[in-house]
Amino acid sequence: MGNADADFSSRPSSARIYDALLGGSHNFEADREAAKRLLSMIPAAGEMARANRAFLHRAVRFMLDAGVRQFLDIGSGIPTVGNVHEIAQRRVPEARVVYVDIDPVAVAHAGEILRDNPFATAVQADMRFPEAILGHAGVRRLLDPDQPVGLLLVAMLHFVPDDDAYPAVERLLAGLPAGSYVAISHGVSETPADAAGDGVADLYRRTDVSTATGRSRAEILRFFGDTELVPPGLVWVHQWPAGPRGDDDPGDMAVVAALARKP
Repeated sequence: MGNADADFSSRPSSARIYDALLGGSHNFEADREAAKRLLSMIPAAGEMARANRAFLHRAVRFMLDAGVRQFLDIGSGIPTVGNVHEIAQRRVPEARVVYVDIDPVAVAHAGEILRDNPFATAVQADMRFPEAILGHAGVRRLLDPDQPVGLLLVAMLHFVPDDDAYPAVERLLAGLPAGSYVAISHGVSETPADAAGDGVADLYRRTDVSTATGRSRAEILRFFGDTELVPPGLVWVHQWPAGPRGDDDPGDMAVVAALARKP
């Protein structure tokens, strides 16, 4: 892992910037500087990262209550405190979790963290090639293709261009059995944060991703295809699953989220 750290520590990573925003320790100086730049453009970025992580927790618990016992977390970053395997295995010790990320340093760190966990693993892969993910030896070893899967695409699709994102999600969903769920959180356009779009896009072009662009609510809903949205549908990330209240001010929030079931 040391060589990977040496090779990649000078270039910020989207996964490690997220870790820095959450106050994690699995990041480098370049990632912390990028996080500071992001906060200078979007002061609520840290709040949004924490709200997004809280949504992840609630979505995993919902799926556990629905009987899901295996999870595929794509664009997972580094599985540190409060990530999927901790949440799921605290309630169901044999719950199986596969983390997928394009960042080799995130995957190397994850391998160390999960070394003694027989029911969780991390693999390096690119979500633009879903068949390679679903056919990966690490995925096939842990996940039963005949049992429902909780697919997690949390705060990552806004890093993937349209031409890649929509067909990739469609093929991922097609490869999962009936009764599976998909949880998506996504940066939404037409918010105060969207005004910083050019600066944010430039920041992330210097990382391991090629873009960082919000989408409209209608564009985000397209990802769910023919799945059945779980109430309350697509809402601000901090409002799921209770739904909006009359006095609930989203403030500077620029992330929406939803969970859906594949019939």
